[in-house]
This record gives sequence, C-alpha cells and structure tokens, in this order.
Amino acid sequence: YKGLIELSNALNSRYSDRIQVQQIAQQTLFSLFPSWLPSQFAILFATPFPKFSSRMNAWATGVGGTWLMGECEVNDIEIDGIIHENQGLLVKRCRFLEESGCASICVNSCKIPTQNFFLEDMGLPLTMTPDYNTYECQFSFGQLPNEQDEFDAKNTPCLSRCPTAG
Repeated sequence: YKGLIELSNALNSRYSDRIQVQQIAQQTLFSLFPSWLPSQFAILFATPFPKFSSRMNAWATGVGGTWLMGECEVNDIEIDGIIHENQGLLVKRCRFLEESGCASICVNSCKIPTQNFFLEDMGLPLTMTPDYNTYECQFSFGQLPNEQDEFDAKNTPCLSRCPTAG
C-alpha cells in the first residue's frame, strides 16, 4: 500500500500536466480488468440496466476497494430530487486521501480518472464527492459529474498537510 502512495506522489510530482496524470491513472484502472470486460459491461449491463449496474457497482466497489479506501457502506443517493436506493457508496474515511495528504493526488489520481473510467470505459456515470475535512468520499453511481463541482474539485487548494505544498 505504501508503494501505491509513493507512486501517486511520484506521478503527481513528475507530470505538471494533470491530464497526463489522470490518463495514466485511468489506464491503470482499466488494466485491472480483463480487456474485454469494460466495453462488454457497457453493452450488456450499463446501457440496458443502468439502475442495476449502479447498484452492482456500488456493492462491488465497496467489496473490492476497501483495502484501498478504508471502511465503506452502500447508501442511497439523491439525483434531481429522486432517491435512488443502494446506488451510492460512502467511504467513511478515505485511506488514500488521508495517507497521501494531497487534494491534487485525490482529484488527479483518483476522482477524475475513476469517474472517467466508469463513464468512458464501463458506460456508467459516476460522481465522486470527496470531503477534505472529514476524508469521506461519496460515490454516486448513475450520476454524471456536474461542471461546477468538477471546477471546484480541480481548484481545491492544497491541504494543510500536503507533502508538495510550498
């Protein structure tokens, strides 16, 4: 795990172009699956069964990602005033964010590449909403990221304990 944090710090330090960091992280996520799975998931599940796909991915992300993120629980989310049962995943205290201590690593090595992976590769919208004070992160499967929230995430200032802050 420590090596993953070191790799993320190195990527963040090496590439000044955040798009490059995001693309490398997205490619890394893609490489964790059999090459045929993401595109087939989009065709067989995400497009015809978006609600089922959202629920399944909330559950699978919690089960498969606990080692990386820490304790998680599937929860309900609200999209456009409608409650969607079990389409969310609350990371109670993101281990990746806490140990990296860096908002840029969170946004560029996790949030944006993960959202892009699910939408572009798996065909499933995802919005991730990190809370830099509590280290919680809300995953909302089936919800497209909103432009203002993405702008705010990309412009989050360094955390007080950021290892790269001047």
